[in-house]
Amino acid sequence: MTALHLVDEREAADLAAFLSRLLHYDRGAAVRLQASGTALAVFGRPPSFEVLAVRAVRLAKPYEDGLDVTLDVTVSAGELLESVDETAATATVPGAVTGPPWAGMLPPRRGWQAEPGLPASDSLRALVAAAVAEFKARTGELAPEARTRAELDRIGREIWSRTVARTDLPVRAVHAAQSLGFLRPAAASDGADGGPGEPVLLASGPWLRLRTPYGSIALRRAGTAGALGLSVR
Repeated sequence: MTALHLVDEREAADLAAFLSRLLHYDRGAAVRLQASGTALAVFGRPPSFEVLAVRAVRLAKPYEDGLDVTLDVTVSAGELLESVDETAATATVPGAVTGPPWAGMLPPRRGWQAEPGLPASDSLRALVAAAVAEFKARTGELAPEARTRAELDRIGREIWSRTVARTDLPVRAVHAAQSLGFLRPAAASDGADGGPGEPVLLASGPWLRLRTPYGSIALRRAGTAGALGLSVR
């Protein structure tokens, strides 16, 4: 098995926290790893949010495994989490698994352009809190006989499919960022995906990407859920 050497204990702890959050939503979660040089990208898909989550991890030295200088493999998130040694700042790449469909269809690597209209991080966190409160209030008002899974899902879709300000970004993408630990105050961590700063909304073709200092959320714009435009890698 191949060892990954992370830059420090904090980076290892952040990776472990990200994997733990993915496993909270899916005990059988898989992640796709792509490494080249000193950068490792970890892709996951928490099913509750229907988005791709991307955590960038900094390596202490360039990835190298014999004659291979790049890594591209889908593995068990649970096995990867078990291999993380925070004190030593290392992790071991588990054996490959048969990846879920999403693992073969990732967002493009290049061509991202900034999109205007995204509110500041504190406003985004307040937006998520208000949406959660609305969901609880509306479902709490339902009569017992009306409190069906279908009705709860309908209310959830209505709330989480709303777009943020004047952008095409659905609220569920911001909720995913908050739930996965990506939407934190800048002082909470040094981050590994562009350094401290405000979240940025990017677009590339049909894809949208909410990038924060701690990770990214990627998804396709509404109405483009088909196979066209997918980057199969």
